[in-house]
Amino acid sequence: MGSSPTPGAKNLDDTWNVASTTVMAMTTSHDIDDRIKGQTVASRFLASLAERPEATVLRWKDRAGEWQEQTLAELADHVARLVTSLKGLGLEPGDRVVMMMRNRPEFHALDLAVLFCGATPVSIYNSSAADQIEYLVNHCGATLAIVEDDGFLGRFQGVADRIPTVKQLVIIDPAADTPASVLRFADLLDAEPADLVEAAAVGQPDDAVTIIYTSGTTGPPKGVVLSNYNVCWALGSMDQAFREEAGLDTLAGLSHISYLPMAHVFERLLGHYLTVDQTLLSVCCPETSQVAAYVTEVHPNVFIGVPRVWEKLQAGVLAALSADPEKAKAFDDGVAAGAPIAEKMTAGTATDDEMATWEFLDSVAFGMVKERIGLDQAQFCVTAAAPIRADVLSWFRALGVPLTEGYGMSETTAIFTWAHKAKAGFVGKPMPGVELRLADDGEVLGRGGNMFAGYLNAPDKTVETLDDEGWVHTGDIGVVDDDGYLKIVDRKKELIVTAGGKNISPANLEAALKGIPLVGQACAVGDQRPFVAALVVLDPDAAAAWAADHGLEGEDATLPAMAENPEVIAEIEAGLKDAMSVFNNAESVKRVKVLGEEWMPDSDLMTPTAKLKRRGILSHFAAEIDALYS
Repeated sequence: MGSSPTPGAKNLDDTWNVASTTVMAMTTSHDIDDRIKGQTVASRFLASLAERPEATVLRWKDRAGEWQEQTLAELADHVARLVTSLKGLGLEPGDRVVMMMRNRPEFHALDLAVLFCGATPVSIYNSSAADQIEYLVNHCGATLAIVEDDGFLGRFQGVADRIPTVKQLVIIDPAADTPASVLRFADLLDAEPADLVEAAAVGQPDDAVTIIYTSGTTGPPKGVVLSNYNVCWALGSMDQAFREEAGLDTLAGLSHISYLPMAHVFERLLGHYLTVDQTLLSVCCPETSQVAAYVTEVHPNVFIGVPRVWEKLQAGVLAALSADPEKAKAFDDGVAAGAPIAEKMTAGTATDDEMATWEFLDSVAFGMVKERIGLDQAQFCVTAAAPIRADVLSWFRALGVPLTEGYGMSETTAIFTWAHKAKAGFVGKPMPGVELRLADDGEVLGRGGNMFAGYLNAPDKTVETLDDEGWVHTGDIGVVDDDGYLKIVDRKKELIVTAGGKNISPANLEAALKGIPLVGQACAVGDQRPFVAALVVLDPDAAAAWAADHGLEGEDATLPAMAENPEVIAEIEAGLKDAMSVFNNAESVKRVKVLGEEWMPDSDLMTPTAKLKRRGILSHFAAEIDALYS
């Protein structure tokens, strides 16, 4: 889950002197241990199957664009047939299976079938190049690889002689000329179904349920080993949080759009494990570029978005409103009035008059906006995987979108802190059963049954992160307020240290820069430089609205042209002064370079979940950065 920066934080050197602090949830880790004793993902799936076999758990569009769906019983039938076929291929307990596919229904049956064989499924990012595939396959020693189509297959075939452990390839959507030696998924479904109760007995709580590979932004990817115990414990903690915090007795029947890669721990936890455990309905969205269209069509009850998704949803609304300045001002005034009331409503302290005011605003403005963006039925929303600006979170909550922010990482099975009663700029309190501690230097440490088993084949890296008392060292610097809410300051390894020796949080500065209306993305620079500068990228929606207001057309209205437009640059520089007003002089960004090409997720510049790849950005824009200091 994501981490929220601290807009307006003062000199980071002050933050590093935080006294050691420990915060514990009311529920202990042992309480959850007692509830999940002996359980595995497979056994929980069977329990769910016995209770709700006819529950619809998957929905997707076929090639003709028509909606299709699958019940839990139908999913179980596919799992049982795949178990027979996979065992027939020689898959044994302890083996590993690499899977490379978009978000589609076949993933769920395949992942479960591998588990019922006692083996471990490993999802890898669809953007992985052939050399990355070679590294990951050899690192985990996969004996079987399952791919979606010939495009993915070709990357495996290109390194076939360098991945000797892979004995068989399986393809879901073969082409007419796909080699006959590659097995077809449809043929695997022709087998007689296995006895799933008997098959589930092979799995043990300590067995690896998956391996999540880190994005590799600071070195070679590390394989985070998560056990059945880790996942079942996380599910138990989440179930308690949903009931006690959000008032949701069950997620059964609620819809969720599954669009983040299954190689990402949070989508795997929410869009797969919760789906088969609590019959949450996952709507498969195969491309992240389609998510906005899916939201407006599906109107999900549960929606998880990386910060850039929320920022773009907001920018789209504000850009549409900007065509009518009077209407835009009225809406902004409504948000300003609604925001404090919305927070009181969450806390249960709103008066009747305040409730009436918010309901009026909802009837004349907020409701229409929520319906337009597809979030009018949302009951549970989380921003995850990267920092979000506090004002963006408050804006959605003012509209009545129940947006909250959580914090976690692969090593914590996605969960760590969260609170239904959200505080803008904070990432909540420890999840049920989780202990949180701040080390003397402010680093956030966590302990609980959700903490990973270790890094695959890397005991030296494991001891750097997981100490002998069970504490995971997150690498994030944080502070805790009097109510036990955690605020993330920044990544310990990403701090900018200026030539003057000042420790500065780039995330804080970047959050403030993205508050400038024309700016969609930002990267602060200045390590070992005399001052802090930044690269800022124009927001496409805001830039289009600005171009229309200023009579720009054709080539002049393109993002590259606008990035060179003196008026655009002047407006951003004017906004820079206000954005930096909460920072001291040593921290403030002094110069910016405006860029006209959006940084896309899953590229050399950003991870699949839209985190900055700082090394990639610094390398790609080296000339532009040098020019800022010339």
